[in-house]
Amino acid sequence: MNTTGPLPTPPTTEQTVATFTRFFRERGHHLITGSTLLPPPGDPVLFTTSGMHPLTPYLEGRPHPLGQRLVNVQRCLRTTDLDEVGDSTHLTVFEMLGSWSLGDYGGPQSLRWGYELLHDGFGIPRDRLHVTVFGGDEQVGVDRGSLDTWQELGLPVELTHGEENWWSNGPTGPCGPDSELFVWTGDTPPRGTPTTDPRWVEVWNHVMMRYRRHEDGSLTPLRQQNVDTGMGLERLLSVLQGTDSVYGTDLFEPWTREVPELWEIGDVPALRLVIDHLRSLIVVHGDGARPSNTGRGYVPRRLIRRTLTTLWRDNPDRTLGDLPRDLISHAQSHFGLRDDPDSVLKVLTNEEQRFRRLLDRGHKVLSRPEYRNRPLTEDDYDYLHDTHGLPRELMGTLGRSGNSSPCGV
Repeated sequence: MNTTGPLPTPPTTEQTVATFTRFFRERGHHLITGSTLLPPPGDPVLFTTSGMHPLTPYLEGRPHPLGQRLVNVQRCLRTTDLDEVGDSTHLTVFEMLGSWSLGDYGGPQSLRWGYELLHDGFGIPRDRLHVTVFGGDEQVGVDRGSLDTWQELGLPVELTHGEENWWSNGPTGPCGPDSELFVWTGDTPPRGTPTTDPRWVEVWNHVMMRYRRHEDGSLTPLRQQNVDTGMGLERLLSVLQGTDSVYGTDLFEPWTREVPELWEIGDVPALRLVIDHLRSLIVVHGDGARPSNTGRGYVPRRLIRRTLTTLWRDNPDRTLGDLPRDLISHAQSHFGLRDDPDSVLKVLTNEEQRFRRLLDRGHKVLSRPEYRNRPLTEDDYDYLHDTHGLPRELMGTLGRSGNSSPCGV
């Protein structure tokens, strides 16, 4: 029994997105634009981090101009997982498939549609599905609506406790139980549960936004109770196309084919990091963010420096100016960006030159006698940053013994 291979006719990225949006539009949901990574004016976050992020005012009760049922594909950026990039699932820029009920239908209906889409729409066998449900705590009981729905549909359920299946947008504000759908990815018949076997991979989360948590920790029911669902496109593609990582899907095929031919990177996590960061930089550039030392601009600057640090470990002569234009165009086409590939290359190469100059200056400073043969202190970090512009994360890559390599490693 092959439980991990692709479905009989694995859908492409375009087919997967079309199937998702069409499914919900046929059920009265209006397709909204999930475009830019930049949040609306006045929002304190640097980038959009989730599909529900732009909808926060409407989840709080403001009427949405398109009604109570919405669907979208939202590109997102998270810096909290940067250290995880290079594994099989984490990405800096990714896309979320989302559906919402703004005070309309409840959680059970959302779950039934979720099962219908995964099983009937995408063809995932029933025996490869498992779900988790909030099992209750000292304030809220078992999520009976979700539990009863899954039992009626005949899917195996694991009850969890604590924060496992409880969603919140922070220490205060809207919150509620959630139910997660998992797909078996092992090479044996399904076994165990989502919390006992990592081969159960989460693909879709349905949040029943029913409560508001107050500063004292108490909960009160929301006047408008919502359902917010989110499913990572790249992870779904990996499941549907039977690949062992998101980088094995058709979405990344040009990158995984051309980048190794351009730069020989034998380490798989390092290759994935380079692919992820360059692709993310193209999207960030297309949405109008430019490298700088502070705020939003520090994210692309950091991505460029992480990329170059990885590339220069094997060959300090490598340059981002060699990035093929067709790869830039591929990312731009997928995300609907219209800027010129040459403008992307110009920003990348300018930052590369800036980084080389900074590294040269850093080597000279850290080669001074006062910094040799001892670890840097907090005062050292503050001084080197404030006086010489050397970021803390950069100093860990710089040699202090006169090494002539651009990265000192």
